[in-house]
Amino acid sequence: MISSYVAVDLETTGLDPKHDKIIEIGAIRVTEGEAGSTFECFVNPYRSLEAHVISLTGITDRQLKPAEGIENVIGQFLDFAGDLPILGHHIIFDYSFLKRAAVNKGFSFERKGIDTLKLARKFMPEDRHKNLSAACRYFGVEIKQSHRARFDAIAAHELYQAMKKEFGGSNPQAFDSAGLIYKVKKEQPASNRQKEHLQDLLKYHKIALSVQLDHLSRNEISRITDRIIAQYGRI
Repeated sequence: MISSYVAVDLETTGLDPKHDKIIEIGAIRVTEGEAGSTFECFVNPYRSLEAHVISLTGITDRQLKPAEGIENVIGQFLDFAGDLPILGHHIIFDYSFLKRAAVNKGFSFERKGIDTLKLARKFMPEDRHKNLSAACRYFGVEIKQSHRARFDAIAAHELYQAMKKEFGGSNPQAFDSAGLIYKVKKEQPASNRQKEHLQDLLKYHKIALSVQLDHLSRNEISRITDRIIAQYGRI
């Protein structure tokens, strides 16, 4: 059974790591089952948040505006995590965003993970909800503030420890880590020609864009350009 790991949770602009961005990272380093140092920071997504994200997390554009972008933050997180496995509730979600950011910055990020959602599905009744809040309630774990990264990371750690205490003796293999698989290629920055073309389209069709062009990848700016042309037409 794994007793040393980094519990991590992200808040993001959406659910797709190809299109959405990290807005907050929260993590706690656990050594032999004991919680230690924490990592917590906002991340500037270089785009305006949608209303449902603000409502869910309580995070606002004003809070994110002075924060660093993920290209400056990801190295700090990797230093904090070291070589430890990462733990989280549906950990592949967090891993996919983190690995994409790491690869884009030129870092390798191959990691084993521990998924408290899989454990909850194994050890909770089928008719009970298995999201983090519901699983924590079932096992008597308190979440101080849902949908905020550090508090959810701490809750995932405490949930893992609660399940391991109850079921680890009879099912030790369930509490081992497993390799995380998410394949991603480094994204290329948008060219000046792409940016100029998009700016011309925006000006011609009188469209206000909620994302900052200088921080878009080649694929992202292509998707936005194609969407505008499909909806509004060419110049």
